[in-house]
Amino acid sequence: MSAVPGEPADESDRIFELQAEIDQLKEAVASHAVVDQAIGMVVALGRVTPDQGWEVLKDVSQHTNIKLRNVAELILLWGRAGQMPPEIRAELEEALDRYGPTQIPGIPPE
Repeated sequence: MSAVPGEPADESDRIFELQAEIDQLKEAVASHAVVDQAIGMVVALGRVTPDQGWEVLKDVSQHTNIKLRNVAELILLWGRAGQMPPEIRAELEEALDRYGPTQIPGIPPE
């Protein structure tokens, strides 16, 4: 019997492929958690909605040419250690200015 095109040659190949897929899924879950935590920090500190927090992270990533997950990690490290690279901080402040509220929620306008 001949091998079917596109199918693994034997069970060990299939096991290897499945393990690689599992590893990719684990990485995606971990990355998603990091991004979600960073969005939470941006929401709390920037007084923006979760959707705006996502947009802020995307903007910072795009304007600094740093992967979104890495931007998220830097924001989490900033929350723990209080330090952030100056270019990230500047872009984060600019993005929050673009998306952030014009006033603190619950406070009547002056």
